[in-house]
Amino acid sequence: MPFSIINGRVIDPSCRIDQVCNLRLHDGKIVSVGMPPADDDVIYDAEGKIVTPGLIDMHVHLREPGREEDETIDTGTRAALHGGFTSIVCCPNTVPPTDTQASVEFIQQQAVRSKNCNVYVMCCISKNREGKELAELGQLFEAGAVACSDDGSPVEDAELTRRALEYCLMFNKPLLSHSEVLSLTKGGIMHEELVSLLLGLRGMPVAAEDVAVAQDITLAEITGGKLHVMHVSTKGAVSEIRRAKERGINVTAEVTPHHLTLTDECLKTFDSNFKMNPPLRSKEHVEACIEGLRDGTLDVIASDHAPHAAEKKMRELDQAPFGIIGLETTLAVIVTKLIRPGILDWSTAVEKMTVNPARILDIPKGTLQPGADADVTIIDPNHCWTVATGNLHSKSKNSPFLGWELFGKAEAVFLGGVRKI
Repeated sequence: MPFSIINGRVIDPSCRIDQVCNLRLHDGKIVSVGMPPADDDVIYDAEGKIVTPGLIDMHVHLREPGREEDETIDTGTRAALHGGFTSIVCCPNTVPPTDTQASVEFIQQQAVRSKNCNVYVMCCISKNREGKELAELGQLFEAGAVACSDDGSPVEDAELTRRALEYCLMFNKPLLSHSEVLSLTKGGIMHEELVSLLLGLRGMPVAAEDVAVAQDITLAEITGGKLHVMHVSTKGAVSEIRRAKERGINVTAEVTPHHLTLTDECLKTFDSNFKMNPPLRSKEHVEACIEGLRDGTLDVIASDHAPHAAEKKMRELDQAPFGIIGLETTLAVIVTKLIRPGILDWSTAVEKMTVNPARILDIPKGTLQPGADADVTIIDPNHCWTVATGNLHSKSKNSPFLGWELFGKAEAVFLGGVRKI
């Protein structure tokens, strides 16, 4: 069925388009940008709306297999669609971990059965995510994995990381690094600074991230491998990445909405929905992350969607797991806290959530160029809504933004030319 999306503000950084015009879809592909509709087109009037390539989230925990009480591939991908995402990349910290061809293929098949959004698989760096022995990366990439990571845990063995980067280079795949020195964060609950001291909670120092990022960058420099730093949260890490880019090192990085908008002050409530890893930092680190996003040091906005069942998050703060959900609030938080105040413009924000993650992962998404897959997100930038457990599609509800009034909502999502919401 041919579609014409008319009168919307089409923003596609991959083609340097930001103008009110028409977008035509047919046979699952983008046909044209800026051309009038055909007589037999179904018309979607997007006046006052933002039309973008389908959003991409390159950092999502779907939990299946093994922890279906938290999330399933079906519920997670449904949440992704309602958050405006047409493509997501799922992390390998499942049970068992995604370290075999069979585990990669299982996730791919479950995603196809769900018939929601595109799901790309991130495989493990090390077998069983233990950081001791390299996983069979060649086989995993051949099975369809688009990147490797042990996210949820860092690879502390520098030699293993070095060899992984060299293998990734052979297959032109990125290594996604959870940068943390575990000996510095052991037993930690929150950011180590004045607030942790006042609350009497064990802290997680910025040095744990800064030292690990510096090491990974050094290894990327000597191997030439593609390094992507996940969930950056410190001023020092932003500075290290900026300097590495200036030296021409093949490094990219991402930041989450919560590390751009929340601080360690939130833990004064002892609410475990503010407990995450990396932890919420102090204001100076939030400001450094925002500046890194603005100047291009940080390439991607990713949710780090980490669902946990309510009974797990209801434990004492030191016993509750790290992590929050984010697929359905990422877009709105960015609109409300960065775009509407003028900190970030629409084109830059869309770039961080479409063409940049597609480029890093080398996947054929994130563009409205004619001939590309017709994955399209239509956003109502003025839609005001309140985050509540009743209007979230994720199986878990562990959001730090519950009760917040936000602006911005995916009004419609097209996947391969078919409207999904």
